[in-house]
Amino acid sequence: MSKLPSVIGIGYVGLSTSVGFTVKGCRVLVYDNDPAKINLLNKGSSSFYEPELEKYLRQGISDCLLVAVSSVEEAVRNTDITFVTVGTPSKPDGAINLEYIEDSISEIGKALTKKKKYHVVVVKSTVIPGTLINVVKPLLEKHSNKQLGTDFGLCINPEFLREGSAYYDTIHPDRIIIGEYDKESGDILESFYDQLFFEEKPPIVRTNLSTAELIKYANNAFLATKISYINTIANICEKISETDIKTVAKAIGLDKRINPKFFRAGLGYGGSCFPKDLEALIAFSKQNNYTPNLLESVQKVNQQQINHVINLVETELGELSNKKIAILGLSFKPGTDDMREARSIPIINQLIAKRAKIIAYDPIAIPNGKKIFKNKIEYGTSPFHCLEDADCCIIVTEWNEFKQLTPEDYIRHMKTPILIDARRIHNPKEFNQKIKYKAIGLGRKNLN
Repeated sequence: MSKLPSVIGIGYVGLSTSVGFTVKGCRVLVYDNDPAKINLLNKGSSSFYEPELEKYLRQGISDCLLVAVSSVEEAVRNTDITFVTVGTPSKPDGAINLEYIEDSISEIGKALTKKKKYHVVVVKSTVIPGTLINVVKPLLEKHSNKQLGTDFGLCINPEFLREGSAYYDTIHPDRIIIGEYDKESGDILESFYDQLFFEEKPPIVRTNLSTAELIKYANNAFLATKISYINTIANICEKISETDIKTVAKAIGLDKRINPKFFRAGLGYGGSCFPKDLEALIAFSKQNNYTPNLLESVQKVNQQQINHVINLVETELGELSNKKIAILGLSFKPGTDDMREARSIPIINQLIAKRAKIIAYDPIAIPNGKKIFKNKIEYGTSPFHCLEDADCCIIVTEWNEFKQLTPEDYIRHMKTPILIDARRIHNPKEFNQKIKYKAIGLGRKNLN
């Protein structure tokens, strides 16, 4: 390819992006200031679980397409485009922390001082509107002693990867958003993607920097809103006899104006993006003298879903002290070991506060669970081990292996077969005939 990329930061976004580039036949240089991540990469491993990623990571290394370098300067010097994929965590007030962005951009700026060729810096990290103009541009110009638009280019290119499907999403994107400082920067980045996706080019939207910065937040805020909306309707369903949210959601989703995705009632959203991005957008709005009431309501509904599930448990068990509760699922969604803002965390913490005894099982995320809960809970070796002698079970993550469980499995292993299906993975009528079954969005009488 005529334009060679480098990637700064090989966390979830950076490594997934880099591996995707190599699958498309592109050689990419990667850098991270964490030696542990580089050591893992050189061994063909990643610091997180993502289906198929390690297979193609090892292939990229074997084909000499994925190369780790020892400095930002080396990465910039030997490539034409540098993608910045470092994290933007939340501050205590919800605003984003730009420390990693500022450090990376400063190093890139220093590297540009030695660069004679035109170089394009592309930020893929999620940043609030105004960040590239007010933070990134001044830092690049200060440390490079060069002028943006004349000596180097700048774009923002937000990512829309789904954890558990990151490899697929990298090589089959729905669309590509290019926020450009000037036309030349955008042309170079679009040309790079033209070569990358020469067989099947996704739609490309080109716009200015601040609009592209907002698109990522608006996208995630809308998806979070859909989740809180359907959970609100689910809670209404529980007050109406013979009503099931799954049927309601299916019917709504058949409306051609409404996409049925993200219409699954349950525990709400978690993960590394939705909570953080919604919080940042709310904080940004308030800093600009606007209170986003809708988004604050989305947050409130999401928080209330946890309390709702705890109430379902208490309705069945009463006092929770010394009651053994099985938790099936720890990760924030199936297909990943990521427990950032996972729904399991507040659920388990509330149950611990009520002096319940917790045993949890997850096919992948137990190592991360141990980092959070340590010895405060017990860890099952299988779903059946987790259920053994439990007074109640809560399905928290909809892993496929949990969907295979039958009423007889719960009866055989539990002390009292009471199931809270917080992800709606089982057939209510089948299960209620044999065990005590409660589920989000299910009117009581339609189980009779």
